[in-house]
Amino acid sequence: MRSFVIARREWRSAFDTPVAYVLLAFLPAVLAAFFFVVGSFFDEQTASLRRFFENLPMLMVLAAPATTMRLWAEERRSGTEELLMTYPFRVRELVLGKFLGALGLLALALTFTLGVPFTVAFLGDLDWGPVIGGYLGALLLGAASVAVGLFFSALTRNQIVAWLLGVTVLLAFNLIGIAATATAVPPWLSALFLDLDFGARFASIARGVLDLQDAAFFGGVAAVFLCWNGLVIEARRWS
Repeated sequence: MRSFVIARREWRSAFDTPVAYVLLAFLPAVLAAFFFVVGSFFDEQTASLRRFFENLPMLMVLAAPATTMRLWAEERRSGTEELLMTYPFRVRELVLGKFLGALGLLALALTFTLGVPFTVAFLGDLDWGPVIGGYLGALLLGAASVAVGLFFSALTRNQIVAWLLGVTVLLAFNLIGIAATATAVPPWLSALFLDLDFGARFASIARGVLDLQDAAFFGGVAAVFLCWNGLVIEARRWS
């Protein structure tokens, strides 16, 4: 599949910049610190990773746009996007390839967090079923977040602007549930806000329950933003 050619290209180029190394150090270190040091793991005296996964949505707000901010923005800034369009790739293959490259980097960062569950298993009797479900849910959350960040990278030439736009929109997706509690919000709109809230959707996954509706939601968000990304690139290609 030609998308994997693009994914491999982006994977290799990611390690030519400090961003990949910072991400691989930042995400595992912060998650472990919040879980063991800041969190109440030792006070609860329970071999559970629920608190660990609860921290993921907000950390993904910072991490996911970092994996995508350069993918389209740098191509436009350096002028290589026009060259890329001359290659025998369809737009959807380019978009999917960049998406898979960024998601692969994020998945590698999540892999580096496996030291946390192994430590908990050493300290107590850990049920690995919810842990596996939590990591699968984390990949779905990551896929949706990466797709959002990739879309905004396609809208600008500046990597920092792309990161800020991605962070802002992902933050809105994680805080929109707060608006549902306002008394002025009608019940139907409140229900919609809760349905769109990444944190609320991921809450059941953090408890170890991988619901098909939540999985379909994150997959749908990823699909929508990837389609919008393709439309932006296609429009620029023909202009």
